[in-house]
Amino acid sequence: FKSLDQVKANWLMLVMATPVQFWIGGQYLSSAWKAFRHRLANMDTLIAIGTMSAYLYSSVVTVFPSWFVQSGLDLHVYFEVSATIIVLITLGKFLESRAKGEAGKAIKKLMDLSAKTAWVVKGGDLIKVPIAEIKVGDVILIKPGEKVPTDGRVIEGISAVDESMVTEESLPVEKKKGDLVIGATVNKSGSLKVRVIKVGEETVLSQIVKLVTEAQASKAPIQKMADQISAVFVPVVLMIAVLTFVAWLVFASTGVLTSALVAAVTVLIIACPCALGLATPTAVMVGTGKGAEHGILIKNAEALEQLHKVKAIILDKTGTLTKGEPEVVKVVAYGKASVDEVVRLAGSVERYSEHPLAKAVIKEAEKRGLRLVDPEGFRSIAGVGVEAKVGKRKITVSSPKHVKTNEKLDEEMIEKLEEEGKTVLVVSNEKIVLGLIAVADKVKNDSKEAVRQMRELGLVTYMLTGDNLRTAREVARVVGIENVVAEVKPGDKANKVKELQSFLLQ
Repeated sequence: FKSLDQVKANWLMLVMATPVQFWIGGQYLSSAWKAFRHRLANMDTLIAIGTMSAYLYSSVVTVFPSWFVQSGLDLHVYFEVSATIIVLITLGKFLESRAKGEAGKAIKKLMDLSAKTAWVVKGGDLIKVPIAEIKVGDVILIKPGEKVPTDGRVIEGISAVDESMVTEESLPVEKKKGDLVIGATVNKSGSLKVRVIKVGEETVLSQIVKLVTEAQASKAPIQKMADQISAVFVPVVLMIAVLTFVAWLVFASTGVLTSALVAAVTVLIIACPCALGLATPTAVMVGTGKGAEHGILIKNAEALEQLHKVKAIILDKTGTLTKGEPEVVKVVAYGKASVDEVVRLAGSVERYSEHPLAKAVIKEAEKRGLRLVDPEGFRSIAGVGVEAKVGKRKITVSSPKHVKTNEKLDEEMIEKLEEEGKTVLVVSNEKIVLGLIAVADKVKNDSKEAVRQMRELGLVTYMLTGDNLRTAREVARVVGIENVVAEVKPGDKANKVKELQSFLLQ
């Protein structure tokens, strides 16, 4: 009765395993056959031989059970083994494919940052052309709020450009004649005339996209080793299976042929799901793809593998340790003005400004429930501040060094706020100082914990930033970073990294 129940169960498993073997597993059978026709062997060869051996052996047990009963063997089948191998490997390939898709999305997001058209200046006229038609030497006009179409050098105009997509610095960089601008960055205030110096694949954005793409296609040393192993692994496994079959034919006492077949099939099944060949490329794809998704560009797979040897880590400040979005953290009022009045007047003046500091002031006004009005005669002075009439009063919001009043500024308060890493805005009514607004890029909630974990791993922590030394030191103090390198221009950061590498390797 037990044998009868086993036969019925085997027939049920045969029915269930057949579509898995030939429908889901058909791709491996087809690949193995193509390799065989070219006298090659790959991982699909091993999968096909291993699963088909298990399936065919189990089918024989199911269809001709009396042969095995007469040999004194159990009617044991391996349908679940062959089906499980196929499903697990197919699942792995699906995850790898999805990882490639996610990586592709990250690259597409980078490519979507670029402008699609540009205003080209020709003979005094402005002509809107697709970005692909721009040539080196062309003069283009970039209006306030527009993306910089391609890399170039400013020949006329003054403006502030948001370069956070490249530098991660949240505050715009002032641009004037002779300065370089980078494609896909955003012009925030004035108009700029720019002479094109790079187009297409030579631009900074294209180089970033190329870096990510090459990282996706590159192979880590361990992955290359896995490929080399696979080239000899398949023939070796097949040889061992044959030797096992022969050995059982020679030494088995009962059920010689059946026992030899079972032993050979077992060797093939155990060797079949080679995790290294499947897991390594998937890990590389996921690692580089997730990195790009979060703004971390991994040069290549080898660099990813070498991460475990890192002894020191260099972190940027803005957008990495901090939120990258300035917020009002303190307001000081003078004379008869109230704190809300200072914020309301400053917020009203800043309504027409695109500067991140302006957005911080407006956000603070909205948070306080203050009613802002449209300013009259708004004027933005690059690198200085903004001014406009709010009601009957002419209000100026500027940096402390550009304030023009008869009153002496509260230098002690301003110095204290700046030492704490805050940017100070002075709100004045012609010759009267109404108040101070302190704005800061707040540290992320998890930065301190992340730095603590890095130090626990034995990493020496550095912060490399273009911000001033006082601000940098304050942020470093809050998060627990040991070493600070401040006031470094974006173009000099790579050289600073090399200097630190040379110093640490001494």
